Amino acid sequence: MPFRYIALESLRQLRNLPSLVFTFVVPLMMLLIFGSLYGGSGQQEATTGLPWLVVTTVQMASYGGMMAALSQAFAITTERSVGWNRQLRVTPLSGIGYLVSKVSAALLVALLTVTMLCLVSMVVLGARMDASHWILSIISIWIGVIPFALIAVAIGQFAKPQFAQPLFTVVFLGMSVLGGLWIPLAVMPSWVISIAQTVPSYWLNKLGQIGAHGTGDALTPIMVLAIWTAALAVLITWRYRRDAARQ
Repeated sequence: MPFRYIALESLRQLRNLPSLVFTFVVPLMMLLIFGSLYGGSGQQEATTGLPWLVVTTVQMASYGGMMAALSQAFAITTERSVGWNRQLRVTPLSGIGYLVSKVSAALLVALLTVTMLCLVSMVVLGARMDASHWILSIISIWIGVIPFALIAVAIGQFAKPQFAQPLFTVVFLGMSVLGGLWIPLAVMPSWVISIAQTVPSYWLNKLGQIGAHGTGDALTPIMVLAIWTAALAVLITWRYRRDAARQ
């Protein structure tokens, strides 16, 4: 049952064409704009040592992957409003199975978005890295998206339909800014940088940069993202089981 439901959930997400287009077009436009503005000089970004175009690509790929994962919150909120979650709770699907199905679907969409953005950067903007660095960067961003898929599930489980959109907007914009995905954190006050280092988007961006370098201390980003993942997984599973106990 869990594996079949995971496959069905993933297929359903791939059929949601408006959502797929939205999660790709917005970061694509930003990539083309910022990549054209800052990527043509061939200069390296001071703090990362990477070419500006590569830095921009990592930022927009992280942004797109995060958007793809977080956008699952709307589908979950809709499912709750029509009673679909109540139907699932009378099936053999466990809390872990439910969690894995939602995360797997989100990761599939995120992988498509991240990969396509990197391909556009290479083909259209002329970004250049070793193939192994491209692959490592894509995989790093993809893995780093996991906490955002869980945040989307949490929003979908806890938020009422009328509050889902405002909550998504606050979380998404806050994570984008604090992650340095729009504005380099180097220009921010030191207290903003301190706060940024507690949120997963900051480490998602870092992990993508480490992948682009091909070397670096990936342990800290992985540990922080793992802590977020574990805490959110416990919260979501608890909520699912609590709701099941009420049936």
